[in-house]
Amino acid sequence: MLSAWEKGVQYHFLHALALLIVAVLAARLAIVPTLLHVSAEPLSAGQILFSGSIYLLATTGMRWLGPVTPLGGVALMLGWLVLAWAFLRVG
Repeated sequence: MLSAWEKGVQYHFLHALALLIVAVLAARLAIVPTLLHVSAEPLSAGQILFSGSIYLLATTGMRWLGPVTPLGGVALMLGWLVLAWAFLRVG
């Protein structure tokens, strides 16, 4: 269970950093701010669903949380796709 916890922490940290960068870019630059804001929503939801379900699984052992984790992964991927789209629209 420790390795699951570490994986949750790793993804949580990386996506928290990504959200911080998105917030700074949206505040400082005029780079399609709407898409930057839209990308933050699935990134936030993905963090909660993915890392949160892993944290709960590692600490409580509740196996029914297993199907929630992939939903969080899909939300994270969607957030990254919208973020990539925002940067492609700039160029």
